Amino acid sequence: MRPRISVVIPHLNQPAMLDRCLASIAAGSRAPDEVVVADNGSQEMPETICARYPFVRLIRETTPGPGPARNAGIARTTGEVLAFIDADCVADPGWLAAAEAEMARPGATVLGGDVRILYVDPARLTMLEAYESIYAYRMDRYIARKNFTGTGNLVMTRAVFDDVGPFAGLSVAEDTDWGQRATAKGYRIRFVAGMRVYHPARERFAELRSKWDRHTAHFFDGVRGNFRRTVLWALKCGAMAASPLAELPQIVTSDRVSGIRNRLLALAGLIRIRLYRARIMAWLLFGGDPDRLSGRWNRPSAAAAAKPD
Repeated sequence: MRPRISVVIPHLNQPAMLDRCLASIAAGSRAPDEVVVADNGSQEMPETICARYPFVRLIRETTPGPGPARNAGIARTTGEVLAFIDADCVADPGWLAAAEAEMARPGATVLGGDVRILYVDPARLTMLEAYESIYAYRMDRYIARKNFTGTGNLVMTRAVFDDVGPFAGLSVAEDTDWGQRATAKGYRIRFVAGMRVYHPARERFAELRSKWDRHTAHFFDGVRGNFRRTVLWALKCGAMAASPLAELPQIVTSDRVSGIRNRLLALAGLIRIRLYRARIMAWLLFGGDPDRLSGRWNRPSAAAAAKPD
């Protein structure tokens, strides 16, 4: 029997992108059985946009954070399979079909899909598009190395969600937290290359800085007050500054970009962000306040940086 698939989309002040996301889902080869858009405090509820799609239900969740928004959306769904995508993403036509096919295989419980960059002009990539094509949203690596996958392209059975529990709020990286809790309970996250969605690259370097501000602050929480971890943090800081040299083979051989120009752009972006990360790691090491780096999902100043990934 064909399972019911419920799609949950957290939303915050991205009406045009939400419209594009819903249109891509509607055009898919496997239609969702229902879609719940969980608005998390937008200046204006996207009622007009959601009304264009008969399969969509719009709800409001006032607790800040994409995690609470997803939890509220799940509570309004009825499907045996839960699929998550972000409002600023575009689903490949075969997204849900690939998820359904994989879920039919023995032992499938949690799936992480491939996330690629959505180009503004495929013939002329920007530096950030080239950089993020290689280094951003590498769900295959997150699954293999860190036991989690991004919530912007995640599928699971409802039974697993009920067992593992809800997504966390703003105090942690909710995708990492949920995936590692699921893994600790014995669930295996499978990477499904054909389950693809597209995410726009950041338009400004400041957005990438904000992302790493948040993540670095989260990582540093486990370092403060522990001498051994502090020493390791200092060593990682130095390694971060030197790391672009070690990445040259990957940039040269990656199949996620093509052409010399795009590879040079990716290298330039890598050098810039790795040096920035090394600087804020050193700043924290010498007494910087991590709370100053933490973004906030539902504050206008941090809306671009606090994407639910």
